[in-house]
Amino acid sequence: MGAVAGHAHGPYTLYDLDALPDDGLRYELADGWLTELPGDLWHDHAAERLRGLLRDAAARAGADVHVGGPPRDVGTAAGIRRPDAFAVGRDVARAALESQARTYYGPDLLLVAEVVTPRTGSERTDRVRKVAEYAATGIPHYWIVDLEPRAAVTLLELSRPGAADAHYRVRRRVRAGEDLTAERPFPIRFDPARLSEME
Repeated sequence: MGAVAGHAHGPYTLYDLDALPDDGLRYELADGWLTELPGDLWHDHAAERLRGLLRDAAARAGADVHVGGPPRDVGTAAGIRRPDAFAVGRDVARAALESQARTYYGPDLLLVAEVVTPRTGSERTDRVRKVAEYAATGIPHYWIVDLEPRAAVTLLELSRPGAADAHYRVRRRVRAGEDLTAERPFPIRFDPARLSEME
């Protein structure tokens, strides 16, 4: 990352993140450093498919939630993260829209999901750092989506919410050809293979 808004070499702030040009690239801010998020057609396609599956399931369940993704942010102790998919209560989303807030915070979120881009620096962040950050922030559900070698979703659930030692436990890992079924944050059922299908 080159020089940004008056800071030649960091550390960077939320103001620097906001000052970046809208050039199609996406960034996160963690520990004072801006990191470009990798993306490719398969990653972006899977993220959009996941958001669609979540929206459809929430609508079928009559859940009072909003499902979204970038450019909305999630605030953590390390900084600002941009999950590929998330779910918040509709009243929270409405309040954010009315106040023009772009960032959600742990207690507001019901679910976050990240699609892993293998062999990049963000892979470790999605599998390790965000697991700790999202748990400490109090987000009850975190899904990690893998596309290689075949689509799979690892469902993590917060253990001991609100406690200082809150952490995620793996509920299960569901691979392509199996049914992912979950009741929380709202009932949903799909085969992870659908994340890499073209319509």
